[in-house]
Amino acid sequence: MCPAPGSAAWEAGDPRLPLHSRLRDAVSARIASGEWTPERPLPAETALAEHYGVALGTMRRVLGDLVDQGLLERKQGAGTFVRRAQFDASLFRFFRYGDPEAGAPESRILTARHAALPPEAAQPLGVGGGSEALFLHRLRLREGQPLLVEDIWLPLPRFAALGEMPSDDLGDLLYPAYERHCGVVVASAEEVLTIGAADAAEARVLHCGQGEPLVVVERTARTHDGTPVEWRRSRGRAADFRYRIDIR
Repeated sequence: MCPAPGSAAWEAGDPRLPLHSRLRDAVSARIASGEWTPERPLPAETALAEHYGVALGTMRRVLGDLVDQGLLERKQGAGTFVRRAQFDASLFRFFRYGDPEAGAPESRILTARHAALPPEAAQPLGVGGGSEALFLHRLRLREGQPLLVEDIWLPLPRFAALGEMPSDDLGDLLYPAYERHCGVVVASAEEVLTIGAADAAEARVLHCGQGEPLVVVERTARTHDGTPVEWRRSRGRAADFRYRIDIR
């Protein structure tokens, strides 16, 4: 959707900034607001240039900058879309059973309930400890073998719709469910990797010995405007972990 030509709403930015910067900020704000989604392309470059009253080359430059920043992506023959980040494959490439080419691992929600946010989740989510959130306790499997156990915290009321539906309806990938049911598009994430030891509950679910080393991955996921919307802690057997990087 593109407002009628001549709209001056975008001109409310700092007039001391160059036209290109103000235009980029205006388009970024519309992406962050959810006006455009990954499902449908943005208006044509010519329509956007006409709306903002700028040269087509300027509009193309702005969109190119936003593609470079990871907010947009261009699809050959289809147009320019809000970028939908793909994080599940990036996590599973670190584990022996996690072949990215094999598709999404099976997801099994073990617990779904409202609960008070623990301090370790409240801080990265930017809310007070004890605030009510939706808690998901999830097991990921590959060919019937437990791969990861996850604790996922989602702030309320933003994710209330997920708590009102059967957990089996969420699917194997959560981010499409966030988008479909809550209008939340995850655009970026930060992960911190540490080593821990399996407690009794983790050992039982992951089929390992209590005290066995685990790889712990803590992730904070954010929307296009940088708002944190999910904190999760994933644990997998260290024996199944591998790290590979090409250094050039």
